Amino acid sequence: MLAYAFYSRDQKGKTQFIGILPERRKDLERVTKESILNWGRQVIDAQDIFFIQVEIDEAQLKSWGLPLSSESRDRLKK
Repeated sequence: MLAYAFYSRDQKGKTQFIGILPERRKDLERVTKESILNWGRQVIDAQDIFFIQVEIDEAQLKSWGLPLSSESRDRLKK
């Protein structure tokens, strides 16, 4: 499953992991770098954030306590 790992940088340039956002949008054409960063900025009060696109599996989602939608479950099984 497609997801984004978010990080922030403090004033000294130190990087800190924020969290993982699983991609749940059905229309992947709507996904832009700016739309992903806007979500991150809503969650944390920091302007200097960035993300890395990652692939995660069902076991990782469960270990992080993230709920799986039925559609996400179906995509992971393929």
